[in-house]
Amino acid sequence: MPDANDLLARLEREPAACDYLVDRALLHAGLRQSLRRRSLADWAVSRAQADVLRSQDVSVAARRSSWRVFEPRRSWLAAAACLTLVVAGWQLWSLPYATVTTGIGTVGLATGRGVRGETHELTAGVLELKTRRGAELVIEAPATFRFESPQRLRLTKGRIAADVPARAKGFTVVTPSGEAIDLGTRFAVDVPASGEADVHVFDGEVVARAGGHPPQNLRHGEAISLATNATRELRTAAFIRGGEVAELAAAVAAGQQRSSREAVERLRDDPSLIAVVDFAGDSASGGGAAPAAGQYRLVQGRWPGSQAADFTNMGDHLPLDVGGDTDWPALTVAAWVRLDRLGAPYQSLYHTDDWTKQNPGQVHWMIVDSGVMRLALPGWRLDADAIERHGHPESRTSVLGAEGRWMHLACVYDSIAKTVRFYVDGRPDGVTMLVDAPPARLGPARIGNWNRHDRKLSGRIDELVFVGRALSPDEIRSLFEAGVPYRPRSL
Repeated sequence: MPDANDLLARLEREPAACDYLVDRALLHAGLRQSLRRRSLADWAVSRAQADVLRSQDVSVAARRSSWRVFEPRRSWLAAAACLTLVVAGWQLWSLPYATVTTGIGTVGLATGRGVRGETHELTAGVLELKTRRGAELVIEAPATFRFESPQRLRLTKGRIAADVPARAKGFTVVTPSGEAIDLGTRFAVDVPASGEADVHVFDGEVVARAGGHPPQNLRHGEAISLATNATRELRTAAFIRGGEVAELAAAVAAGQQRSSREAVERLRDDPSLIAVVDFAGDSASGGGAAPAAGQYRLVQGRWPGSQAADFTNMGDHLPLDVGGDTDWPALTVAAWVRLDRLGAPYQSLYHTDDWTKQNPGQVHWMIVDSGVMRLALPGWRLDADAIERHGHPESRTSVLGAEGRWMHLACVYDSIAKTVRFYVDGRPDGVTMLVDAPPARLGPARIGNWNRHDRKLSGRIDELVFVGRALSPDEIRSLFEAGVPYRPRSL
């Protein structure tokens, strides 16, 4: 016969069994009262029967013995069943709504902690939780949330990605703009500190419901604004999901965050450094200027407590002025990026404002529709044997992953050697030979949207670096290895 722990484990696996237990517990309570009253009547009848049997000279002793054995046994069985139900019910009631499976850089929410209906303010880090019915949730700082039940989470601010199995179907994320009700799927919700909440469906189906709007069913690849029901572009890289959390946690545990910080400090000591932009307060050095106010969102960077610039809409941009009016015979530009897979013609990483054919050397760095990097400087001319047919050097490998991860992108321009070299995650990814190669020029520029028509950016940029010389392949590789937020798969 299974004990209370076995019963409790089954109830966690089978929500329908839990409902059945509650119904039977209520029924048992009613029956218990009825049997208590009935047992007194049974006792009176039994006494009367015993008197009749005695008068008929029947062996009453044997029958009394049978009655006395049966009644206590029935009472003990009922009491034992009741006790089992009470213990299992109490244990089920005292279970947390969810349990922290991984906490990266979080305060007060360590791995293994149970979470119920309290409000949590996540100021840094990434939190992975598993609900009582098995839904796996990843919440990224900054975020404010609380569970209203095992199947209902209220997200006031922040980003959450949910992987919901069939037995947790109906799990709901409530936001100030409306709610997303799972129908067995993988989906995500983004609630900015100000503005509209978005729902993104990666697989399966979700019902999006907001006040004043009819419920809307969203399926694979669809996204909407909860406030307006307006269609949004699916953001494949905006959310950290379960498969990525373990690698991020391993990197932090291995000391990668410290290695990254030390690598940046070494770079700041390089006399050829133009600027390091890390979006954390005084973010530029080497003669550059910190980012000006623009239209973008500060979110968490690669590491707990760090910051990155996040871009979503066509008009999102960040003004930046580094490098002045200097001619740079050699230039290295590198950044950690997390990009969405979108149909827009260009993802603008960095565009100078004065780029024209009459202004040689102005720098444009972007991702084109095929997913490869392009570096565009007016005034240069490619070698006749170059494979590019658009007049500008391009890398070879698409950098737009389906799931979206942090990548290190770099391009190295050398007007003396007349080469452009590209690197993806520290690996060489194409070289283009030039015939004419003017020095590079920077100055006033934008990250993100450049002309409000076909140049935008959807994703995050963390640690944008400008160096006034051509970094070697080994230096690019070292910069990647010191800063990569994944262990051990990426190395």
